[in-house]
Amino acid sequence: MSSKGENMVYQSTRGGEENVSPSLAIVQGLAKDGGLFVPQEMPKLEKSLEDYAELSYQDLAYEIMKLYLTDFTEEELRYCINSAYDDKFSTKEIAPVVKKGDSYYLELFHGRTLAFKDMALSILPYLMKVSCKKNQIQEKIVILTATSGDTGKAAMEGFCDVDGCEIIVFYPKDGVSPFQERQMRAQKGENTHVAAILGNFDDAQSGVKKIFSDKAYQEKLLEKGYRLSSANSINIGRLVPQIVYYVYAYCRLQKSGELKAGESLNASVPTGNFGNILAAYCAKGMGLPLGKLLCASNDNKVLTDFFRTGIYDKNRPFHVTTSPSMDILISSNLERLLYFAGENAEECKKLMEELKDKGKYRISEAMEKELKDFYSGYGKEAEGSHSIFQTYKETGYVLDPHTAVAKVVADHYAYEQGRRDKCLVVSTASPYKFSQTVLKALKEPVPQDVFEGIEALEKLWKEPIPAPVKEVEEGEIRHSTVCSVEDMEATVSHFLLS
Repeated sequence: MSSKGENMVYQSTRGGEENVSPSLAIVQGLAKDGGLFVPQEMPKLEKSLEDYAELSYQDLAYEIMKLYLTDFTEEELRYCINSAYDDKFSTKEIAPVVKKGDSYYLELFHGRTLAFKDMALSILPYLMKVSCKKNQIQEKIVILTATSGDTGKAAMEGFCDVDGCEIIVFYPKDGVSPFQERQMRAQKGENTHVAAILGNFDDAQSGVKKIFSDKAYQEKLLEKGYRLSSANSINIGRLVPQIVYYVYAYCRLQKSGELKAGESLNASVPTGNFGNILAAYCAKGMGLPLGKLLCASNDNKVLTDFFRTGIYDKNRPFHVTTSPSMDILISSNLERLLYFAGENAEECKKLMEELKDKGKYRISEAMEKELKDFYSGYGKEAEGSHSIFQTYKETGYVLDPHTAVAKVVADHYAYEQGRRDKCLVVSTASPYKFSQTVLKALKEPVPQDVFEGIEALEKLWKEPIPAPVKEVEEGEIRHSTVCSVEDMEATVSHFLLS
């Protein structure tokens, strides 16, 4: 499909829906057959990287996103972009790239919740609002999402008090950092609802998917005037905005002379649900000169094993780590990659059924060959801590635990290759969100109180504490619901119907 003036349509990875408009795919979130929406063909970059390099983040976002969201008018799309990427971000660059030592760090944590999820979840409410209007949807949209730490707060921040929306977030009770939990429990907004579940993130994600697949329950909600949708990275409205920052980073490095025109740039991405690195894969498919995509896992290394063996097997111990947003054994967005690799909806459906029934699947040799863009690796807890310590010692730059894992895997890859290619390390969270873990890695005293830890880190690092941290510290605890995995549907009913 040409990207010039033609309509982009979407289809389910499992073959049950085709020719779905971009706006309807955003509203639905998940395809009716349980699959994920993918573009029927990958669009190509329309302008030169030199031309893109002259644009602001907002203007570049328009140039990239218009290729995917072809049923949005220019006025509608610019409204969404300009409403999202404004002074909610603490830097005009939105996603700055900084060079420290031999690495380039793409800082994606300058939004309201200090994590990369802000990059897409700041714009999703506006995309959803326009999409509902386009599709003449009258019901109130209920954003139902599971979080491993960052998505929940970013989604609630984005959808807080948005007309015609309610948002419900489930998070694992003991599976997020103290600061992340405080962020969610102090969330303002009359339309925000939060519940801790007695389980891990995969339990929360599976519970949400089960609710989405319960057609009788959805009919019940429709009768009451509610329509379910998703803010997880399974929503195409989450994935498309993430493509932008890879193009932006490359163009900035080329413009500054760090990269020659067309020079290959690797990207190391801390990976949990596979959305962030999938966006890099899409950017490369559009024509961006990215080299190897380094899929960085922590001790929950299900993706590392998958890329190395062709076998995805979630039947393994679940590890609670200091990089909680990566504590995932079912990486939902991998389904999109499987579809892109084989372009076979039937095969994709079969693999997903095997995952559901047996907890594992094996891909074909032909599909394995299509995954050559990826290198997989993982960083153990001790390696992540050492990376934080070493990076600070050598450069004065502080990494959060997730970015540290990406740096570890970038170092592993350089060692294996016997050379250090230019690499973009994707920095997904502010170190202030994980101050106690960072202080421990830096061999500094660790205060018991999370906010004392943040102040201690500021004294050491000399970077000002971001304003949203104070808001969380001073915020009133408003959410205290705890439920079992089995009671998630009942909890949704309680929030909406009682």
